[in-house]
Amino acid sequence: MKLSKYQLAVLALISTNIIWGASVPIFKWSLESVPPFTFAFLRFFLAALILLPFTIHKLRISRHDVISLFVLSFIGFFVHIGLLLFGLTISSSVNASVIATAAPVFFILGALVLLKEKVKRAVVFGTVVSLIGVIIIILRPIFDHGLDGTIIGNLLFVLSTITFVIYTFLLKNYTTHLRASTVTFYLFFMAAVMFLPFFIIESSHQPISVLLSSQAILVILFGALFTSVVGYILYNLAIRTIKASEIGIFLYVDPVVTILVAVPLLGEHITLSFILGSLLVILGIFVAEKRVQYHPVHKLFTQKTA
Repeated sequence: MKLSKYQLAVLALISTNIIWGASVPIFKWSLESVPPFTFAFLRFFLAALILLPFTIHKLRISRHDVISLFVLSFIGFFVHIGLLLFGLTISSSVNASVIATAAPVFFILGALVLLKEKVKRAVVFGTVVSLIGVIIIILRPIFDHGLDGTIIGNLLFVLSTITFVIYTFLLKNYTTHLRASTVTFYLFFMAAVMFLPFFIIESSHQPISVLLSSQAILVILFGALFTSVVGYILYNLAIRTIKASEIGIFLYVDPVVTILVAVPLLGEHITLSFILGSLLVILGIFVAEKRVQYHPVHKLFTQKTA
């Protein structure tokens, strides 16, 4: 069966979110031995090097494109990834993944205000229900063991999610005339340049040879090749076809994958408050479309064109 352009975009987004869902606990595992800026710099520097042979003859862009790509890299990589990594140093990876499901709220608001897209009232209401579940996840430390620094980490995850939404809207509007691989290379390269000064500062306190254990090297390579190169190229291709208001729904794949990886890898626990918050997220999906089929996998069987 030959897939339509829309179905290929759906498959790309599902694949991306599976990769990103698994990446969150894997990154937290690495951050036990590597400082966040060192990890971020090496990840994006290596990712840019991997892409360079495939994009070296397609790198000519205008001055206006340089400015747009710099803004995209700053918001979508330096700020978004920086907040995520710092959050992971003080909060759990399952919290990060579920909190990211708040993205549909901001996607819908942005689609209404910025892109003038039409969104069903039921989708808005269902997403609000899901947001209540995410709020419970944010306040999870209070319910489970009292107020501590984990809440700060959860709030950093919220800010990281908001910056990711902003990045997506800008990417959808400003780079459709450029090749996805070209855009991705410049975003990685610019991110590496932005993280470089902080990497130098971290390296001055401890030699890079001491920081990079075999565990860290494996995770950085995984982050560069799969999370960065494969994940972002698929994402950049997919959002040229998928509506902005629909993109956030695919994030519901992330928590499932994150839990499957985080529990055995990090020993993270699934508490009653986490289950309650997650159930509200699922209920929100059901309210939005009156069927569990709103899970993005069903869209693979939808013959829809861009």
